[in-house]
Amino acid sequence: MMQVSKINYEKIKLISDTSLRVITDCCLENGGIVAANSTKEYYTKDAKNYFYVWPRDAAFACIALDVTGHSIYQPNFFNWCFNNAEGFSNTGLFYEKYDPNGLKVNANFQPDQTATFLLAVWNYCKHQTVRISQFEKMVSLAANGICSVWNKGAFKVITTDVWEERNCFPNLEENFSYSLAACIKGLRCANDMFPHHKWIKVADKMKIKLDKHCSVYFVRSFGKLPDARIDASILGLVYPFGVYEANDTRVIASISEIEKRLSINGGIHRYELDEYDGWFCEGKHRNKGAGAWPVLNFWLSIYFSIKGDKEKAQKYYFWVLNQINSDGFIPEQIFDNPFQKSVSPLLWSHAMFILASHYLGFIKH
Repeated sequence: MMQVSKINYEKIKLISDTSLRVITDCCLENGGIVAANSTKEYYTKDAKNYFYVWPRDAAFACIALDVTGHSIYQPNFFNWCFNNAEGFSNTGLFYEKYDPNGLKVNANFQPDQTATFLLAVWNYCKHQTVRISQFEKMVSLAANGICSVWNKGAFKVITTDVWEERNCFPNLEENFSYSLAACIKGLRCANDMFPHHKWIKVADKMKIKLDKHCSVYFVRSFGKLPDARIDASILGLVYPFGVYEANDTRVIASISEIEKRLSINGGIHRYELDEYDGWFCEGKHRNKGAGAWPVLNFWLSIYFSIKGDKEKAQKYYFWVLNQINSDGFIPEQIFDNPFQKSVSPLLWSHAMFILASHYLGFIKH
């Protein structure tokens, strides 16, 4: 067990302050929250431009802001989603990412984007004294949107995974485990705010399907052609979606696979043989091999905090902190060489740092 006396509280405070700065810098005047503010001088050169609104990333940032007690940005973001995100007012669905003015950048449908938005609204209402009724229209739109594209055992439309690299197809009756977990939680959150039998009915059906995604451990996707590879996004089934308990034997088996296959010298990778590195040159993605993702180290730390294993929670948490420079910026990826350049600082990385710090008791609400 790491001794308390060895914990570098000054560095935790430095990164906490930097995290709040990075997150607020990503909160735009019009309410949008971008994944990285590439207009800032501190943004890494030679890295891909992330000046887009990913509703998922922004939702995690909203939850982190709730932890820090900053409550001025969340309603602005929710209203941006409702008023600016192209197509939402018609479909109740969010897609992969948007320009800051709300125009859709592409039409990839990731169900978790809409679901995590619902989680963020619910979490904000839980932590603030607000009139929940002001969010009823947008919550109903989003929950009904998810239900509208669900058909018995699968989504009616092609869905894209959380990493934006793979698809599930309706005719194969397949779903991503992470997507299902997100939608189950999102619909439950919507029902908690504004009870509706249809939302719970669909969430229950999704849960029945998700249960089938595990034989020994939870697979990346399941259907007529299952993808049995291990994916670190399985962490979402416990946090933040809470579909399964941390001590569920199926979850424990899944975490064991993540540690065995995806932990390289202490850093957690998304999946085996990942190539994406975010390193950009003359309009080309270099893709010379992915590094470890701080988001995932913090995510795994949160899992072990929930499970009650403080030693492992600190292990994965401090692995990242030991790699961070004195500027306190947390990148998208950490590499084992000085050549590859990562997007830095990344909104999602800093949000997950705050959340992992909170679960370890380093940041109090």
